[in-house]
Amino acid sequence: MAKKQVQLGPASQVVEGRACIFKVDGLSVAVCRVGASIYAVENLCTHDDGPLGEGPLDGFAIECPRHGARFDVRDGRVLRMPAAFPVRTFPAREEKGQILLEVDE
Repeated sequence: MAKKQVQLGPASQVVEGRACIFKVDGLSVAVCRVGASIYAVENLCTHDDGPLGEGPLDGFAIECPRHGARFDVRDGRVLRMPAAFPVRTFPAREEKGQILLEVDE
């Protein structure tokens, strides 16, 4: 499937320690900064569709505010139950002060 780059907004919106939620073609994405790197995960907990971007971010771990499931923002893997399946991730980066996200066309 073909990919496209989408410009989300200023990189200054994404600060370390919390996620920033963006809408892309009907998809909700939680974008996080850890150090100098940008990560993006679908804003949907695989346990019960909770809003991941509203939960705390501790290093590379984002926690669903509903039941405490945790995921690694680098690869989406489950770090703590009750989730059993990884969350979807998207390639993201900062370029010229903007956040760029790669999504399917």
